[in-house]
Amino acid sequence: MSSDLLEALTALEQQKGISRDVLVDAIEAALVTAYKRNFNQAQNVRVDLNLDKGTMKVYSRKDVVEDVEDERLQISLEDAQVINPVYEIGDIVEEEVTPRDFGRIAAQTAKQVVTQRVREAERGLIYEEYIDREEDIVNGIVERMDAKNLFVGLGKVEAVLPSSEQIQTETYAPHDRIKVYITKVERTARGPQVFVSRTHPGLLRRLFELEVPEIYDGTVEIKSIAREAGDRSKISVYTTNEEVDPVGSCVGTRGARVQSISNELNGEKVDIVEWSEDPVVFVANALSPSKVLDVQVDEEERSTTVVVPDYQLSLAIGKRGQNARLAAKLTGWKIDIKSETDARELGVYPRTEEELNAYSVEEPDGDTEDTGDYLEAYEYEEETPVEETEDYDLYADVDTKED
Repeated sequence: MSSDLLEALTALEQQKGISRDVLVDAIEAALVTAYKRNFNQAQNVRVDLNLDKGTMKVYSRKDVVEDVEDERLQISLEDAQVINPVYEIGDIVEEEVTPRDFGRIAAQTAKQVVTQRVREAERGLIYEEYIDREEDIVNGIVERMDAKNLFVGLGKVEAVLPSSEQIQTETYAPHDRIKVYITKVERTARGPQVFVSRTHPGLLRRLFELEVPEIYDGTVEIKSIAREAGDRSKISVYTTNEEVDPVGSCVGTRGARVQSISNELNGEKVDIVEWSEDPVVFVANALSPSKVLDVQVDEEERSTTVVVPDYQLSLAIGKRGQNARLAAKLTGWKIDIKSETDARELGVYPRTEEELNAYSVEEPDGDTEDTGDYLEAYEYEEETPVEETEDYDLYADVDTKED
């Protein structure tokens, strides 16, 4: 053994980030295996590596007992005290048994074992690094694809992006740079396996944290997210700072912040609404951009009946019921949307003055078509009035009217 080994261990520690003690333990374990295999020895042995002196020695270890049953593993008290009088029953006696040609044989046999231990140590470091990054966003490069999965390089590891976690409107090509959300990290026989997503609501949350300083520093809080990846999403935001507009902070000047996030998600529209602990206000906000005339709440059933102007019924429902469905997911309340005409015929609108005082909905300022800086978040096509209306239970998969 020479100083070359010490230099090699130091280089591995610097390049791979693996502690030299870990490598020394791996080498000692490999040499013990090599000794037993090549010299047909079954006794308990220990290998001592002295990196400073560049020496390697093998010691047999025997237990001190009164009656010897196996001479390879045990030694009598009398024989032990001949070596050193201080030995007592239960002690361990070590004796050097280093073979003359052990260096050559050990080098050949230990190479594969040491390599395996180094690889395992590297995998352990990678696992520890990425397990701490679960539920976080990372940059990756598309490396390859198969029939179902996309493989994204994250630097030290290759992550799997399953087809179910891909945005269906996106196309990927090798060397494309994308942001992904780490959903799970597993330890496998082949090393750590990282699973990522482009459809998880957590990706939208992290993108807003990166883009909006007020969210990153905690001034504005994201309360809930409802997302249909690649098409449209809604998020609710809240702040206790009266001087900060939570919605305006997320939208940015001329919609720059939300536009940047939309571009990262392949044009996905993002509605930003203000959260409220009052379900009347929250549900009305969540159905934006439609105007809401009234919201009636059933606390026991955790459901709401929403009245909208006749000409905005289809806008409130959205294409294939998307706007109402996302609003229900965002608020956690069932939403039954009725037109003003149907509500009057059923006698649920207008309500008595006492009821209206108990539940009042503030109408949005200005016309709903005037979206201003919210254009990207609230863009929609002109709707046509719906002559016949139906009730929509948004937690059930029911057919809704097309625009």
